[in-house]
Amino acid sequence: MNNRLTLIKLLQYCIIVVLLIVSLNSSVYSQIPVGSTSKTQALLNEPIDISGDFRSFSNTYYLADSLSSFDPKTGSGKISYRRYEYYTRQAFDNMLAVLKPVNPNEFPTGEYAESPALPFSIEFISSRTLRIRTHSRFQVKPDEESLMLVKGKVQQDNSAWQYSKTDLGYRYTNPYGSAVITEYPWRIEIFNANGKLITKTINNRDGSETFTPLLPFSFVRRASDYSTSMDAVFSLSPDEIFFGCGESFTEFDKRGQKVVLWTDDANGTQNEIMYKPIPFFLSSRGYGLFMHTSSPVTCDFGKYYSGIYSLMIGDDEEDIFIFLGEPKDILNEYTNLTGKASMPPLWSFGFWMSRITYFSEAEGREVTKKLRENKIPSDVLHFDTGWFETDWRCDYQFSKTRFKDAAKMMADFKLMGFQTSLWQLQTLRERLMVKI
Repeated sequence: MNNRLTLIKLLQYCIIVVLLIVSLNSSVYSQIPVGSTSKTQALLNEPIDISGDFRSFSNTYYLADSLSSFDPKTGSGKISYRRYEYYTRQAFDNMLAVLKPVNPNEFPTGEYAESPALPFSIEFISSRTLRIRTHSRFQVKPDEESLMLVKGKVQQDNSAWQYSKTDLGYRYTNPYGSAVITEYPWRIEIFNANGKLITKTINNRDGSETFTPLLPFSFVRRASDYSTSMDAVFSLSPDEIFFGCGESFTEFDKRGQKVVLWTDDANGTQNEIMYKPIPFFLSSRGYGLFMHTSSPVTCDFGKYYSGIYSLMIGDDEEDIFIFLGEPKDILNEYTNLTGKASMPPLWSFGFWMSRITYFSEAEGREVTKKLRENKIPSDVLHFDTGWFETDWRCDYQFSKTRFKDAAKMMADFKLMGFQTSLWQLQTLRERLMVKI
């Protein structure tokens, strides 16, 4: 009898342990966190934050060290990069990830340069615009046409810039500012029209004022596939603030934030996801910066360390434009480069009446009627997801059961002073694909 009771208690104990293990596992693995860094847990169109690649003990880092060659007439030359990897350094109660120089680890020896010399150029596009380009590897088509530029190419007029040699490098000057290149350590300093330093690239000899490990201007070579990405790192002044990067619902001033430029549906305005990211921003120091790339970009505007900002670019080349002047000058230069939007029609600046969603012609007519009866100024009536036969299923056709005569409805609205706006989801559903 005692043995039987002991066996029952043992079975009860085993059942409790099994249930506890199952419960713990389900709580750990059933919920995938937003923005998971695990490649096995990636979600469809999840924003790609590449900053983790720049702090991995598996990868190799190449830090911009010096100019190995440079032609001041063409503004082109090569930068020598030094090879580094992360190691740990313990101090008191914490462990730091610190960069240290390393020797080549490839076999056969010499297959990859220990300190590669790679292309660099500075171009003067206009009196207020300069272009900085660096490559982390050989480029097959470095000057191919770009959809991000007017007519696919940069229109250049460098007549306003004057060159002079300095003891440590090269200086280019015009009435709106200057750019100074130092050979060793490699650095570019940007000055405004009054000769005030507004920003500069960061090299490995900067940062002596802090014990915080810094990653300077560099590129990463991933151990997983030997792909490379650039990290353009610039100084950040104590009073500097940033605006831009597209439609974002975080704080207007981006200083102290990490901004991931990736197009995704934010599903609201209470998170950091961006519906319309733009690789361009303005600095309160009198300059703007455009990252000419369509690859994933992570901007750290002093979040990790308040004295620098890092532009981590997913591409294997860095192509950035810096604009000098007041905001109106900067925006003019930026749109000269990327294209100027035509002036929208006057009615588009008026009041838009909408909800999610009006489902029928009757609802639309009732709303427009009430707006006019109550003398509420309005210019647009917007039908959101409900103007199709099936809500949310965009087949580009008005519901035949709820819209008696959509063309006449819109014509009547126009006579009342209303434009009609229609929500569209530009996706081919399976039902439509069968018809195609």
